[in-house]
Amino acid sequence: HNGVLQGSNDPALKGSVLWTKKNFRNFIIQLDFKFGDGIVDSGVFLRTINEQIQLGISGKYKRDMTCSPYIGSKADYPVEAKGVKELLKPNDWNTIKIKADGNLYIVWLNGKQVLDYESDTAVMNGPIGLQVHPNKPMEIEFRNIICAELP
Repeated sequence: HNGVLQGSNDPALKGSVLWTKKNFRNFIIQLDFKFGDGIVDSGVFLRTINEQIQLGISGKYKRDMTCSPYIGSKADYPVEAKGVKELLKPNDWNTIKIKADGNLYIVWLNGKQVLDYESDTAVMNGPIGLQVHPNKPMEIEFRNIICAELP
């Protein structure tokens, strides 16, 4: 409501992913996010459920891994975004910008670049998804979501 997309788990903690209807090859997506209650474990899926940029607490590492790539086929974070701790506002709105150009992912948090990663398992065409992780009571809000295709 009021231009804010609210993601939260139901009592069964099923989780969900809101996918774009459209598939994207190369793109930039920018959005504002704000952590709500619970153990916030979310992310932006890049063309597949196996490649994501994390938002919030990693289930694997039990700490905030915002802006780091989680690669599902490896079940791990191959690199960690730099400088996020100093930039992230845990109780306020943050702006993330993600550029997916082929297998290159570049991420900015609140205007500063924090990640430059080449994925060797990237999918080159697919939808973009916003995640509410299952099995965790959690809430996250999104607003000002814009996406532009790149040539």
